[in-house]
Amino acid sequence: VDPGDAAPILAALAEHGLALAAILLTHHHADHVGGVPALLERYRVPVFGPRSDGIAQVSQALGEGDIARVPGLSLDLRIIDVPGHTRGHIAYYSAENNWLFCGDTLFAGGCGRLFEGTPEQMANSLDKLATLPEQTQVFCAHEYTLANLRFANEVEPDNMQLTTRIRSEQSKRDQGIPTVPSTIGLEKATNPFLRFREPHIADRLMSRGIISTREPIAVFTALREWKNSYR
Repeated sequence: VDPGDAAPILAALAEHGLALAAILLTHHHADHVGGVPALLERYRVPVFGPRSDGIAQVSQALGEGDIARVPGLSLDLRIIDVPGHTRGHIAYYSAENNWLFCGDTLFAGGCGRLFEGTPEQMANSLDKLATLPEQTQVFCAHEYTLANLRFANEVEPDNMQLTTRIRSEQSKRDQGIPTVPSTIGLEKATNPFLRFREPHIADRLMSRGIISTREPIAVFTALREWKNSYR
C-alpha cells in the first residue's frame, strides 16, 4: 500500500520468501507512489488507485463503492472516497478482516493536511470513516502518533482516555514497538479531528480566542489551522 520507495518492500519480500500480489494507491503524492515503477519492473501486478488522480501506472481506477479484488489472496477491499488531503483520495476497507488503509486522511491521533480539498470535505471524509466498526484497524500511511497526541492533549487536557493513550503509545515507542495500527474506536475516543463536534472542544477554542462560533465546520477548520502551526 502506497509504496513511496521500492527498496524496503523488495527487501521484505525477499526476506520472507513472498511475492507481490498487487499495489494499492490512496492518492498521487510522490511519497506514496514513488516506488511503483521499480516494483513493476520486478512484478507484473495490478495497480489499484483513485479514478480522478490520473496516476500513470494505475491499471484499475476506482471510486466510491468499487471493489479492489487482489488476485491470489481472496481479498476484496471496498473503496471509500475520502477527499480532503487531495481531491481524489480514496481508502480501502476490508470488512472481513477489519482493515482500513486510509493513506493521509486519518492518522493515529490526527488527520492529514488539506492540500487540495476543503475543510468541509475532510470533515465529511472523517465522519464517514468514523461510521466503520470500532474494532476496525486503522493502517495510516505515516506514524506521527506522539506528535499528534501532544496536540490532542492541548485540545482536550481533561480527556482521561487520551492521557492513558499517550502513556501507552510512549511506552510502545520506548520499546521500539510501532503505534500503528490504531482502531476506529480508539480514534473516536481520543482524536480531536473525529471529536470536533464535542461542545467542550468548541468551548476550548473559544476560550483561546481562536473561534467565535460553535458551527462544526468552523471548529474543524480552526483545529486544522491550529495544528498546522503547532510545535
